[in-house]
Amino acid sequence: MAVILFDGVCNLCSSSVQFIIQRDPGKVFKFASLQSETGKRYKELFNILASTDSIVLIKDDKVYIESTAALLIASRLKWPWNWFRIFLGIPKPIRDKVYKWIAANRYKWFGRKESCMLPSKEDRDRFI
Repeated sequence: MAVILFDGVCNLCSSSVQFIIQRDPGKVFKFASLQSETGKRYKELFNILASTDSIVLIKDDKVYIESTAALLIASRLKWPWNWFRIFLGIPKPIRDKVYKWIAANRYKWFGRKESCMLPSKEDRDRFI
């Protein structure tokens, strides 16, 4: 099992979670918003900075953030999305610069919610 922590009030992030769920038939991923009690516990347990508002992947007791997290998640999805792992070959500073630019503008471009998303009945078992 792998856990994805995400910004629960970000429209882009919530849409990304739905995208992942639809392309993860093996139910490899579980989810928690960074703002939730579970998200806060995971941040504490894995020594993730409290200020982290980026996507976080916790897999095999290792923490991945930013572009590395996004690309490792994509690598576990159905074809063709798993091919995005080739971008892991790009140096991390370059990948993260692009990731941080998108992250810095995500609320402006995609908006934000007043509260975290609620999963559908079918997907509740994917959230921890």
